[in-house]
Amino acid sequence: MRPVRRNFYDPSSAPGKGIVWEWENDGGAWTAYDMDICITIQNAYEKQHPWLDLSSLGFCYLIYFNSMSQMNRQTRRRRRLRRRLDLAYPLTVGSIPKSQSWPVGANSGQPCSCQQCLLVNSTRAASNAILASQRRKVPPAPAPAQPLPPPPGGPPGALAVRPSATFAGTALWAAPAVGPAETAPPTGAPPRSPSAPSGAPTPGQNNLNRPGPQRTTTVTSRASIPPGVPALPVKNLSGTGPVHPALAGMTGILLCAAGLPVCLTRAPKPILHPPPVSKSDVKPVPGVPGVCRKTKKKHLKKSKNPEDVVRRYMQKVKNPPDEDCTICMERLVTASGYEGVLRHKGVRPELVGRLGRCGHMYHLLCLVAMYSNGNKDGSLQCPTCKAIYGEKTGTQPPGKMEFHLIPHSLPGFADTQTIRIVYDIPTGIQGPEHPNPGKKFTARGFPRHCYLPNNEKGRKVLRLLITAWERRLIFTIGTSNTTGESDTVVWNEIHHKTEFGSNLTGHGYPDASYLDNVLAELTAQGVSEASTKA
Repeated sequence: MRPVRRNFYDPSSAPGKGIVWEWENDGGAWTAYDMDICITIQNAYEKQHPWLDLSSLGFCYLIYFNSMSQMNRQTRRRRRLRRRLDLAYPLTVGSIPKSQSWPVGANSGQPCSCQQCLLVNSTRAASNAILASQRRKVPPAPAPAQPLPPPPGGPPGALAVRPSATFAGTALWAAPAVGPAETAPPTGAPPRSPSAPSGAPTPGQNNLNRPGPQRTTTVTSRASIPPGVPALPVKNLSGTGPVHPALAGMTGILLCAAGLPVCLTRAPKPILHPPPVSKSDVKPVPGVPGVCRKTKKKHLKKSKNPEDVVRRYMQKVKNPPDEDCTICMERLVTASGYEGVLRHKGVRPELVGRLGRCGHMYHLLCLVAMYSNGNKDGSLQCPTCKAIYGEKTGTQPPGKMEFHLIPHSLPGFADTQTIRIVYDIPTGIQGPEHPNPGKKFTARGFPRHCYLPNNEKGRKVLRLLITAWERRLIFTIGTSNTTGESDTVVWNEIHHKTEFGSNLTGHGYPDASYLDNVLAELTAQGVSEASTKA
């Protein structure tokens, strides 16, 4: 037995429009991306972005919309990409298109007599009968009802039933039934006809699965099931049953027909914050001095001379090998590809140097061009192995970082208290190191709360995060992968746990590998115990 759940997707999102993004596998078949990735790709596509980086979602792929291709950042292998239209979510009431019809007997002209098909056909007929009866009734115009505010994390009435199976390309969803005359239409819905009853669905809208506040009191008893419609052993929200098949939806029908238990429950909500903590219960973290760090606009003085920085970490090579310079892609035995583009005294285009620690070789002029195009903070990063020379700093806007102990435990760390980190960055104006100097940037979702266990490794991660904060590496200014907003503060490749008491979003605990993973991410940014001691 495995748990299943049902997610709500906004009608303006990719699944709400029926848009599916797919990639071509080695066999020439097309494979659909996960729903969350489809939404991210569609958002970037609608905003006319030329490309999209999926590394923030845990995938080392770049999406290029001009060529409709996907490229692996490590192997540089490309695959074809396509965008197609499917049935929109939620599935509308009515007959399923013939190309995607189910059950199979529906296309042959001979009705299938199996238990599943009988339930499917009876449910379809009962649903259409209910809608037809609601359209025939024209009650007096009721007073306009105020819509109930949706709870955080999803719409009210969202059910925790999400099937993992699909039939003939059509997703099957368990949908709650809706009582008549309960809520105003959701924002953005088509206006309801004045002559239509308040319980009737709006044109093009699925009354059995529409977004917005929904109740099930009118169809949850055996008496409400019409004659001839089989009852299903499905429990409703109050724990009673059986219920009308339309309440269980297609998924409930199939699971019941297979003899599996079905219970409709509301989707669990992630626990983002701990219970309230008084100031007297907040303590400093042992072994970590202070409780706050602030950053200013400029953390390190910029190097005056790019050539001096490059020469600091390079050793001249008198007889370079006959291989490519991976920056300009010209042979090392020839002049740099930047000859004629950059003019620097003492840096001839044919000079070649070797980085002291990793040994990779490049044209000196190529490294000068690479450094001049970066943050110019006095550090140098090998473009081949990513080894960092010097102290790397970022472009994080000014802000404040607080950290302290709270008397609560994280899932998986029952015997320890919790380190809470609070980041706060206000809106401001972009500086010369940012993508659009002089333009205003936004800071959504601040203050942001993050959590670590108060053990030896958790305190080590905290000390390194403080160093990364002081070097302006935790955040940067760019385009949000979640909202698509540009010129906003975003995370900068160092993952944090922002969910306190659960891991429903993937940003919480328990997660046995998180502390090791974030230490590796900090090391990749040049932040380690060795670098802090040096």
